[in-house]
Amino acid sequence: MSEPRQAVSGAFVLLQVGDGRVALPAEIVSELAPPVRLHSFPHSSRFITGVIVRRGRIVPVYDANSVLTRKNSSPQRFYLIAQRRVGKVAEMGAIPVNGECELVSAEMRPPGGDRPAYVAGTIAVGEQLLEVLDLEAFIASNSTRDDDSHATQVQS
Repeated sequence: MSEPRQAVSGAFVLLQVGDGRVALPAEIVSELAPPVRLHSFPHSSRFITGVIVRRGRIVPVYDANSVLTRKNSSPQRFYLIAQRRVGKVAEMGAIPVNGECELVSAEMRPPGGDRPAYVAGTIAVGEQLLEVLDLEAFIASNSTRDDDSHATQVQS
C-alpha cells in the first residue's frame, strides 16, 4: 500500500498556455527561448507541432495548449525549454508559451480530486490554484493518445 503524498516546498516556473497558467518544477526548466523558426514535417502526432533548433540541438515542440485548452497555439510565441528523462537518457523538449513566465516559491500539495495522471500536484499562487505538470507523464500520455487515435483511423 503506497503512502499518501505529502506537501513539498520548492521553486516552480509559471507559464501562460493559452488563456490559463500551469506550473513546472524549476529544476527541469533550462531556458525561455525567443521566438524562432518552427520546422514542420509530416508526422502522425497532433501533439508534436514540429521542432526548433536551439544551441545546435533539435528540440521537439509539444503543443500543451491543444491538450490543456483544446485550441492550437498562436504562431507568435516563446518556447520554454525543459528536460525530461526517457529511460536513462535526458532529452530536451519545448512548450510554446504566451506572455511571460514567472519563478515562484510555493508548496506543492497532492493533486486530489479527479485530475489527469500528468498532474503532479497543485500550488497556490495568490488566489489561484495552479496545476503542476509532470512533464514526462504529460508527454507520454498525450503521445500514446495520438498513437491510439492514429491506429484507429488507419484501421477504420
